[in-house]
Amino acid sequence: MFVVFTSCAQDKRPIQGETEFQKELNAEYKDASKSPLKDKDRKNFKGLDFFKVDSSYVVTATLTRTPDSKWFNMKTTTSRVSKERVYGILSFQLKGKAYQLEIYQGKDLMVKEGFEDYLFLPFLDETNGLESYGGGRYLDTRIPEGNTMQIDFNKAYNPYCAYNDKYSCPIVPRKNYLKTRVEAGVKVFNKD
Repeated sequence: MFVVFTSCAQDKRPIQGETEFQKELNAEYKDASKSPLKDKDRKNFKGLDFFKVDSSYVVTATLTRTPDSKWFNMKTTTSRVSKERVYGILSFQLKGKAYQLEIYQGKDLMVKEGFEDYLFLPFLDETNGLESYGGGRYLDTRIPEGNTMQIDFNKAYNPYCAYNDKYSCPIVPRKNYLKTRVEAGVKVFNKD
């Protein structure tokens, strides 16, 4: 007699990723309760495509705070607006060149428990529309104690609307365009 044992083991593939950040993101996108992916895209989802982790994309930036900045309506991919303010200007060197990015604080998030010190760093670069999502990518960070902070572009991720148009995502302000290729973080999502 020949017996075949089958199980759901094939559905329990190990979570892909080179780093803890990549594994956590892939686990979240695989989980139906948290994933921004459409059901049809999640069904065959094995993992996001990332640029190779590169330590030259981990930079120390000087933060110049802008405490008197006014709240403004950051446009999104829908009619919704996000109340934000420029928390500060980040100045840093990347691959030997000087750059600046505005970093934002959200009015609604700063009153949510656990997000009081949350900062939002959206950016555009010359990989957008090619290897990375055309609308730019995001980084999440926290208010530092001093006036320097580490930016790890290897943790750059796509907005949810890159995967599913039901989401409303902040549009990256043109001021946050880096005139260079940032070959780090999540690449564009190729639907199967």
